[in-house]
Amino acid sequence: LPLYSTMSESYKNKLTHECDISFSLSWRRTGASIYSLPHNGTTYYFVENHYYFDRPKLYGEHDDAERFAFFSMAVIEFIKAKGDIPDILHANDWQTALSVVYLKTKYSNDTELGTIKTVYTIHNIEYQGKYNPYILGDVFGLDNEYLGVMCHNGDINLMKAAIVLSDSVTTVSPNYAEELQYDFFSFGLSGIIDGAKHKMTGIINGIDYNVFSPSSDGIYTKFTKRTVRSGKEKNKLALYDELGLDYDKSKPLLVMITRLASQKGIDLFLHIAEELLSENLDIVVLGTGEREYEDALRSLEYKHKNFKALLKFDRVISKKLYASADIFLMPSKSEPCGLAQMISCAYGTVPIVRAVGGLSDTIIPYDNEFSNGFRFDNYNAHELLFVIKRALEVYGNEKEWASLRKRAINSDFSWDRSASNYLALYTHLVNL
Repeated sequence: LPLYSTMSESYKNKLTHECDISFSLSWRRTGASIYSLPHNGTTYYFVENHYYFDRPKLYGEHDDAERFAFFSMAVIEFIKAKGDIPDILHANDWQTALSVVYLKTKYSNDTELGTIKTVYTIHNIEYQGKYNPYILGDVFGLDNEYLGVMCHNGDINLMKAAIVLSDSVTTVSPNYAEELQYDFFSFGLSGIIDGAKHKMTGIINGIDYNVFSPSSDGIYTKFTKRTVRSGKEKNKLALYDELGLDYDKSKPLLVMITRLASQKGIDLFLHIAEELLSENLDIVVLGTGEREYEDALRSLEYKHKNFKALLKFDRVISKKLYASADIFLMPSKSEPCGLAQMISCAYGTVPIVRAVGGLSDTIIPYDNEFSNGFRFDNYNAHELLFVIKRALEVYGNEKEWASLRKRAINSDFSWDRSASNYLALYTHLVNL
């Protein structure tokens, strides 16, 4: 990892200096100090360079291209200096795409580094690392012979290059891997994805049940799968007291915890909000984002006593909402994997999702004996309204709702299965 200045002091104080490395990147002679930190059975390594990483933000800076080119090469140079050559280098997203590129170009003839197999994971294809081709040599230190592999539609495209050059490509859900072959989901890379589909695998993400569990810290009252009904009721009472809502046992609580952006389906919710709020339910939305959505939510809160808009990013209140809510709403336009629907299930909160990306892979729709939530297919506000009203009907049947809630909380979204899939992929690559 980059050694960002925002790391908490409690971890900084435990770092061990491993070594210093120096190397050339284009015309620059540069270097880094490498630190290590064992934590929960894993050793993490940190690349320190104050010029690049002593910043208030992790990324979103004017010189991100240079920062992450430096980081990608520093990782490879540290591997070389340490002398412990791994079987696999697994890179994620555009920020580390150049580590794959450098291994397959600059270091391809290295007797040790050239043997490393590469895996590249696409978490969200919308963010591709696009830059002007004129910086190929000056910033990335690559010769013009690599313009073809580095460029797409007139831009340097780091994600495209890593997809083409890597030995294996993964995405964060099987359904998302299929969706990426279509223009609507691929943001201009459908042709590149089609050319790489022979080496592409979709592996669903998991959640950490030590962090997201009703028996862990962070909620009003802890509960278990066996005490989910009474536990959620206690949490709901405490939440209503904190937010100033009027508690009525017959009214379900529907929550959204989301980034307020069109990708997340907030426009669908706003289109039906007035009609929805006339139903016998309470709604809380937690999130921050585009101003037009924040303003619309403020207006709803002003007009409706049964609606609360918490316009902030707040991990503390989010856990309390998961633990207190009856229904979780996630009507995304696109969703590579999604974690919120898994977290909601972990707390016995029944999700309503759109059948897209990883939401399709994790939530089985109602009227199926294995159902753990509700799904709707089309990106349509009234289809969303229909499925919410269907959920409210089921909520009115206490026995049926208890059965659905039980299936939700018993859903297994641990990393165990996902980890075994990654290990199988790694083993396959090593044995090629």
